[in-house]
This record gives sequence, structure tokens and C-alpha cells, in this order.
Amino acid sequence: METLEAEQSLIADGQLLKKAKIVIPTEIMEDIFSRLPVKSILRFRSLSKPWRLCLSCPSFTKLHSTRAHRTFLFISTYDRSDRKQHLLSAPLDGEPVTHLMTLDDDVGYADITEAQHLNGLVCSVLVKYCSDDDCYYPQIFVVNPSTHKVFKLPQQDSEFSMYPVEKGCYLFGFDESKNEHKILIIRKSYTHIMEIMIYSMLNYSWRKIDVEPPIGFDWDSLVFEVRGDYINVCVNSVVHLLLLDTCDILGFDLRTEKFLIINTPQGVIDHKAQSHYYPDFIKINGCIGVVCHDDDHVLEKNGMNIWVLQDYENRVWVREIIIFPESLIKLGSPFPSDSVNMDEIIFFSFSKLSGNVINVHVYNRKSRCFKSVQLTPGHQFPLSRTFDFGHISCYVERMVPL
Repeated sequence: METLEAEQSLIADGQLLKKAKIVIPTEIMEDIFSRLPVKSILRFRSLSKPWRLCLSCPSFTKLHSTRAHRTFLFISTYDRSDRKQHLLSAPLDGEPVTHLMTLDDDVGYADITEAQHLNGLVCSVLVKYCSDDDCYYPQIFVVNPSTHKVFKLPQQDSEFSMYPVEKGCYLFGFDESKNEHKILIIRKSYTHIMEIMIYSMLNYSWRKIDVEPPIGFDWDSLVFEVRGDYINVCVNSVVHLLLLDTCDILGFDLRTEKFLIINTPQGVIDHKAQSHYYPDFIKINGCIGVVCHDDDHVLEKNGMNIWVLQDYENRVWVREIIIFPESLIKLGSPFPSDSVNMDEIIFFSFSKLSGNVINVHVYNRKSRCFKSVQLTPGHQFPLSRTFDFGHISCYVERMVPL
């Protein structure tokens, strides 16, 4: 049986008596540490080389992922005063916000697109816009907020390096069959060249693929109808993108590398409504959720509809109605950001910064009630009114290496 040893000094009456070695079986050690938060494990790694090896091995990382299920908030904010993008983290119990990292903006105004969290990792795209050539310059980052590690994806070696990029979709997915995170890129240049590429987090390489669009769909429709802050959801190893024209869903299966179309139910868009709005797209309890977010309807009816694809294979949608309390409506029209777990959904409005506090509202689908969570600034990173909060999502604490 493998063991780990730790020396302990025994002191009595101010005198050092002896040193004793505590022998701990590796199995017991792993069982104890697998129930601790990542922050504690990272500290214990520095105690000795054997402990570091034990707490860094893939088997322990896998064991920890099955035991620890702490959920945190991932927050991106742009500081207009110093033109820097800050990535923050915060627990759901209202403790102070933690600063993860700062991304410098040396090109122009930058914005983080909707970040997708999968198995402990968060993929964010820092999109920089340059008015001189009217082009977008994306930089893709994969972040493990638990370990404060960040990986910047290398530039793709393709013909696109010769042309300015007009628009593109950068989708984050997880291939369950290979236990592998992947990034899918669908983009088009001003010369109307289409390109689809996949980046593997397993072998750290780009690969260009040739794949036909689904029947009745063309690439021109995708490029010009996807908004800049597109939202993607990964379910069943399939990354999904909500199309704004038809409100249908374009899916890409990471296992078969083929596209598919999922039709949304009638009622997702109210064609009789005077205002034109776009639905929101979230993942709820491992299912696709389409949120009918009409500001006029929310303010008038104090509520919104969410359609959940509960039966993926048979395309069965179920509608849920969320009623907002008057106190939440007064803060501005709230919209869903992400789901915490199978029963809770995060809502926030653009007026969420009140003084030095970020107000986040969590809706419980079972009790149909809201609770307010106030996130306060930490001592090392104060919040400022010059901050523009672009995105709030959830992630589950994991020790996935980068």
C-alpha cells in the first residue's frame, strides 16, 4: 500500500523532544482531500513533493470531480477608465468577489461574448473591434476559474489570416464520447470565404473540416442573422446556436461532426406583439431552454415564458411561466443569464450595480420564488461605476488542468 509521510515536531515545556513521522495511506488521503474545495487543495499541494504528486494525478482529479459540486458565478466586466477587461468570480452565498485575471485592451473597445461553462472550464471570446478597417479581431480564452489558470488559443493557420474577418461564431462544447473539450468556429470573410474549424483541448491543435449545412439552410443566413453576443448551449455532445430569423436551433454534433436543425415550438415569438425582440438561450437541468424575453410583456404581465426541450430525441417542448415580483421589475427588465442547477435560474438586469454591490436574483423552479444575492467587492479588487458588466454565468468547481 502506498503511503505519504509528514514530519511533526513534538514540543513539551518549550523543548523540542523528537520528530515523528505520520504515515498516511494514499487511499485515505485521497478520500479526505476529494471532499475539500479546490482552493484548499492548491495550498496543500505545496506541503511536499509526494503530496503534490498525489493531489495532481489524473485519478485524483477525476475523483474530486465526482465529490465536489460547489457552484460559483463567473463575471466579466470592462473598465472604461483603464480600458481593461476583468474576469471575476463569486460564490452564490454572497461572499466578496474574487479577481481572477485582467485582459489588456490595446486595440479598441472589447467585449466578452456569452461564455459557456462545461465541466469546470469556461470559454470566453474577447472580441476587439477596430473602426479603421471595420473588422473584428477575436481572441479565444479557456479559463479554469477554480485554479485561476488561463489558456489562450493559438491563431489558426488558415487562409483567413490573409483576409479581414466579417463575422463568426465561436462555440464551446464537450465531446462526452472522448471526454474532450472542443471549440467550434464558423466564420466568413469579406471575400465570402466560409471556414469551419475545430480546436481540440486534448491535443491542442486546430483542424479544418468540410461539412455540408443541414437541408434547407445556407451559411449566408447564419452569418448575417447571428447577433454579436450569440449564445450557445452544449447538450448531449451537441453544441447548439439559436438562429434569430426563425428562432430555430442549429446544432453541431461533436461526435459525428454533422449539423442538424431543431425547430422551436409555436409561441416562442409573438408575431402580434408591437415590439420586436429576440429570445434568450440557456441550459436548464441538462436541457435546452428558450426564453421569450419581450420587455413590453415583462413590464405589462410581470412575467415571461420559458420553453424547455425535455425530450431531446422526440423534440418534446414544455412551457413554464415565471412571474416576477414587483420589487424585481422596478430594478429594470430582468433577463435570465444561466442556470445554477436543475432547479434554479439566475436573473439580472443592467442596473444591477447599486453602490458597491452587484445584485443577482435566483429563481427556484420548484418553489417558484426569487431570492436576492448581493455580491460585495473584495479588499484587493474594489468595484467601480466605470465598470460595464457584460456577462454573468455559473461554473462548477473543478480541477481540470489546462
